Amino acid sequence: MHAHLYDYAVIRVVPRVEREEFVNVGVLLSCPALGFLDAAVALAPARLRALDPTVDLDALRRHLDAIVAVCRGGPGSGPIGQLPPRARFHSLTARRSAVIQMSPVHTGHCDADPAITLRHLMQRMVLPPAATDAHHI
Repeated sequence: MHAHLYDYAVIRVVPRVEREEFVNVGVLLSCPALGFLDAAVALAPARLRALDPTVDLDALRRHLDAIVAVCRGGPGSGPIGQLPPRARFHSLTARRSAVIQMSPVHTGHCDADPAITLRHLMQRMVLPPAATDAHHI
């Protein structure tokens, strides 16, 4: 099986930018060799409210849905969603000081479908660890 190079960034919500505290809420992954660009998102309202009790979850959902739409392109994804996949990835991962930010871009190799890699990264980087994974102090 042939390994394919991919790039990914973790989507972060920074409810109060001045405090620089964030919660990982998603991942976007680009695998140019396979023409793949997609994002997955999972909000954790309790974690976000712990950082800012006044966080606007509805607005966050709309903006995160827009990121997914831009990744997938097509109708309803706006002007950036009409760009080639690599340009969309670079536009989405550009550094910004906003409530929604991206981590630095990381690179990896996947032997399988990049959608499987995206799900793995969501499990590892965003979703809470399973109780059996927890370490006791």
